[in-house]
Amino acid sequence: MKITRVQIAARGLANRCPNCGGRTLFKAGTFFEVNKACPVCGLKIERDEGFFLGSMSLNYGVTLVCFLTPVMLLAYYKVMGVTLAVVLAGLGSIVFPALFYRSSRSWWLMNYYIFFPHHLPANQKDVARRGEDENV
Repeated sequence: MKITRVQIAARGLANRCPNCGGRTLFKAGTFFEVNKACPVCGLKIERDEGFFLGSMSLNYGVTLVCFLTPVMLLAYYKVMGVTLAVVLAGLGSIVFPALFYRSSRSWWLMNYYIFFPHHLPANQKDVARRGEDENV
């Protein structure tokens, strides 16, 4: 395969296109608007509803584990007051997912292509060529 799973993971963690590595997942000048396809290589980014739902679930899970759970534990062990913990949890449950939005979209796309790297256009050419070689 031309693009390996390691490359897909590195590109996903850097919020880049899994196919070409370009910074093209989001429309220029916007924070929340995802391109329907990569302007460089044409990879369809907005595939179907599952891509939005999956990234939303990932965002929710990371918010719970990485933000809300530590706040709860700090309040439970009396490192911070309950009132402060409630305010932090309330604000953080809105702000943290918004700040993590881009990464959650990229990470969900990364997860898909880590399991199905042969679906990337760059790898499909390689798979088709291999099939032709086997038929000869």
